[in-house]
Amino acid sequence: MHITREKMNYDLLIVGAGPSGLSAAINFKKLCIKNKKEFSVCVVEKGSEVGAHILSGAILEPTALNELIDGWDKNDNCPVKVPVKNESLKFLTDSKSYNIPGILTPSAMHNKGNYIISLGSFCKWLSQEAESLGVEIYPGFAASELIVENQKLNGIVTGDLGLDKEGQQGPNFQPGIEIHAKYTLFAEGCRGHLGKKLMKKFDLRENVQHQTYGIGLKELWEVKEEISNPGEVFHTIGWPLDNETYGGSFLYHLDKNLVSFGFVIGLDYKNPYLSPYEEFQRFKTHPKIKPIFEGGRRISYGARALNEGGYQSLPKLSFPGGAIIGCDAGTLNTPKIKGTHTAMKSGMIAADLVFQKLDSNSENSEISDFCESFRKSWAGQELRKARNVRPSFKYGFKIGMFLSGIDQILFRGNAPWTLKHAEEDHLSLRNKTESEKISYPKPDGVLTFDRLTNVSYSSTYHEENQPCHLKLANDKIPISNNFELFDSPEQRYCPAGVYEILNDNNGLPSLNINSQNCIHCKTCDIKDPLQNINWITPEGGGGPNYTGM
Repeated sequence: MHITREKMNYDLLIVGAGPSGLSAAINFKKLCIKNKKEFSVCVVEKGSEVGAHILSGAILEPTALNELIDGWDKNDNCPVKVPVKNESLKFLTDSKSYNIPGILTPSAMHNKGNYIISLGSFCKWLSQEAESLGVEIYPGFAASELIVENQKLNGIVTGDLGLDKEGQQGPNFQPGIEIHAKYTLFAEGCRGHLGKKLMKKFDLRENVQHQTYGIGLKELWEVKEEISNPGEVFHTIGWPLDNETYGGSFLYHLDKNLVSFGFVIGLDYKNPYLSPYEEFQRFKTHPKIKPIFEGGRRISYGARALNEGGYQSLPKLSFPGGAIIGCDAGTLNTPKIKGTHTAMKSGMIAADLVFQKLDSNSENSEISDFCESFRKSWAGQELRKARNVRPSFKYGFKIGMFLSGIDQILFRGNAPWTLKHAEEDHLSLRNKTESEKISYPKPDGVLTFDRLTNVSYSSTYHEENQPCHLKLANDKIPISNNFELFDSPEQRYCPAGVYEILNDNNGLPSLNINSQNCIHCKTCDIKDPLQNINWITPEGGGGPNYTGM
């Protein structure tokens, strides 16, 4: 059916109001002001407001922020207030805790000079800084389609509103808008919907290693005042994970008696019975951890996939008409467990290059030197030095610790080799007949919680009558392959209870998709064994609405 759409035109369009997108917008506008140019810039964001879909630990390394905004530390409105004052790394068994000496901790994990923040609050503040410079920001507008003409990207189409479950126009239908731009930067975050399309359309992953991922789960807690220790950073490795599973935890003490608590598990795990969510909940029962939360209360919950591939998994970053920045590209520094500063820097570099193109009226529509510029920057060099840590763990936890220690402590990231990643994450699961079932304790409702209860603490909402945004390429595969071979791992890898196996009237199993529970983590898009699930963007304004995360 033909739909008449409103059209808007900008010099620069940015998709996603996260750290990379907002840093790009701010840097671009500052260049415009400095050089007395009137170039227009627009940011579209699928969340209901800036920060609604932002989820991270988060510790901020201020390197990029120092370059982007002079005097940020003198700005009373800037939510970067809690410097790291002490930190520890512990190895856990099922009942014991052992300190890992600082001398054996890679320098990348040290946090002197860094800050504990709410990344959502930080992005809200960045958006205010951007708007004060003249950047137009439109939350609630999800970029759903690409506008490509003559092998050049010319912009995006925002998602239609008011479609029913069959994709037909309902009584409140509102067509999406065509937003055309001379250049478009994609800052959707990890496993971006349009980022996936761009990778295929312009062969951006040619001659680079595949991306590998983790899932990060997080709760924000208010703890007892005597427990609170603003500035304390606490990481663990070991229990409850086994030797062949990559991951660990973080506990960051903010001000106001708040503790940011999370668990990260590599999505290359092998046991189909493993549940990242249940491991996350079980972790809180450890004798070293449990006292932190006793007498406290959970405030928020969320989960998000994160890129772990690093330097060797970076795609070609540019194409005619635009570029991919931040976690859309995969700029996370895995051993640092940080990606905000590198994402910001990638956006700033892209903005510099776009401005140069527009200022010179260049006929070349591709910022072809972006990839090289990023790799040569301090952010790119930082990723290069971290490149061997994550693939070291394909050999198991013990060997991984040994190899990454050699790489980071002995060679300081300058080893004369580059390790390759193991097979892609969706290929890693063993058959259920070769795997041991895992018995998880039942939630007590005080310290540990069931999935659906926790999802309610993410403030997730989707218009129920809209089309399902979790698309199956083949609706037989969930049973013929996933159920038969892996006992339906989607029931366990999803942190929001979206997928469940139900029996029909004949007692035959079928997959039920509760898409309204989806918290946009993208894990299903990554971990499904045959890549049968395709996560596409739902209506703008839907999904989680994280508070303080």
